[in-house]
This record gives sequence, structure tokens and C-alpha cells, in this order.
Amino acid sequence: MSLVTRTTNSADYRDIDGRVLAARMREQTVAGVKELVANGWNPKLVSIRIGDDPAVDLYLRNQQRAAAKVGIGFEQKHFPAAISQAEVHAAILNLNADPRITGIILQRPVPGHLPIRQLQSTIHPLKDVEGMHPASIGNIVYRELELGPCTAIASVELLKSTGVSLEGLEATVIGHSEIVGKPIAFLLMAEGATVTVCHHLTREVALHTRRADAVFVAVGKAGLIKGEMLKPGAVVIDIGINQVETELGATRVVGDCDYDSCRSVVGWITPVPGGVGPVTVAVLMRNTLVAANRLKERYIEQFSNHL
Repeated sequence: MSLVTRTTNSADYRDIDGRVLAARMREQTVAGVKELVANGWNPKLVSIRIGDDPAVDLYLRNQQRAAAKVGIGFEQKHFPAAISQAEVHAAILNLNADPRITGIILQRPVPGHLPIRQLQSTIHPLKDVEGMHPASIGNIVYRELELGPCTAIASVELLKSTGVSLEGLEATVIGHSEIVGKPIAFLLMAEGATVTVCHHLTREVALHTRRADAVFVAVGKAGLIKGEMLKPGAVVIDIGINQVETELGATRVVGDCDYDSCRSVVGWITPVPGGVGPVTVAVLMRNTLVAANRLKERYIEQFSNHL
């Protein structure tokens, strides 16, 4: 079933309402958590925050609220910006070893002196609910998708919600980051799509977007994609989050697409906010449930081996 909302001011395009998809995913997670708790296993998500970047506040509030809605325990571990790599490493190892903790997420950004890749690699793959451990990302190549990167998974789920078949689909991904663009490309290929990835060295992005049935954009540049760059009837998944100043001096959040011009051309488009964001949080909660079930199976197996 297609999770889209037809707008009132146009009969030619549809908003993909991420809140609707997120709510349905949340219902499934709630059922899974209840079953897990009934069997004596309580999932718990720990969020690691380093420093006091105000951008992290919103993410933490959303995660805590989402965890409460599905019955998952939530705890924040807040470390000072001046903490050393060795200290963070030790803290993560302690969380890995704690059987009461079933999921760990490392909030970005981290202070510049800390190597994010090495810290992410320290989180045990079984507790890597953000899907950012090298093993988690590597598993996508082999179509093991249960603990994939949350934003990438959310973006592809939104495309699927339109009812468009991914087999043989021509897709263009703009942005090739390790946490969004590249995983999206692998996820799409796993579904049978033909994928083009554009980046800062791509000479003519519009040449690729105009022939694409689906366009994913995750660059962090407001208004990058205009309607004239898109194929009529295409699906656009806008992953960008940018703050821009209005004529009245206020700020508002927009994506990487020029929404008004794009919506006059495309068949479906994700709004910002209200598109990818809610689904990303829902995927995080689903991953936390998956991780808890995997840990339960691991502990039961280890216990059985010692009998």
C-alpha cells in the first residue's frame, strides 16, 4: 500500500508523509518490544554525547521520545568535549560489556580531536543500532540489511512506500558519504535498481538527475536541486537538513531541493521536515529491537554451551 498524501493545491504530485510510515513502523516495534519484555528481556538504548553542540539537543529529544513510545529504555551518557580518545574508548567498551544495554548510538558531531570512525568501530556490532560499524555497513553488500544505517534504510523505505517497483529502476544518488549516500546505493542495487552516484567531482549532475526515476539527495545545500533538473513523474527523496533565513529574519528548516519548483514536476517528494527524519528515528527504534533479540539469542546460546 502506498503511504502518500495527495496535496490540496496540486493534482500532479504527492507528498510522501514520513510521519505516516514512521507510525506504522512504530506499531510493529511496540509489538516486538512487548513480546521481548514478556520473556524477561528489556531493551535499552544508550546515547553517547560528547561536548555540547546544540544541534544534538533535537536529536536526543526525538530519540528519547521515540524510545518512550515503543517501550525501550533510554539513557544519555554525556562526556566533556575535552575527553581523550582513550577515555571514550574505555567508556564504550564498558557499555559493550554491560548485558543490560542492548543498543548504543554515538551522536554526531564529535569534537575534532576524536576520530569518529575509530570510535564507531569500537561499538560492538551486535549493539550498533545506528548501523555505522564497518561490519554493519559491509553487510549491506551481502544483503544483510537488518542493522543497516538508519537514514539510508529510511530513505529506501520511503521510496518503497510509493508503490514504485525498484526492479530495473533508474536511480540517482547525490552525495556519496559513508553513512548515507553509499549505503543507499548498495541498498538500491540489492533491490534490483540501476544506480548512479553523483558527488562534488561530478561534472553535470543534471544530466544524471533528468533521466532518473528516483533521486536521492543528501548534500546539505539548500535549493541545490531545481525542478528543471528532474524527470517528470520522478520520486524525490530529500535527505538534506538546512537552516535558512526568511525575509522577516526568522529561520526555517529546508531540504536540499527547491521544494516549490520540484513539486511541479515530480510524482512524489518528501517534505522537509516531516519526510526522512521521522522514519530515520523509527528505523533506529526497530534496529534497537533487532539488536536486543540478537543479543538475547547470543546469551541463550552461550548459556547453553556452558551447561
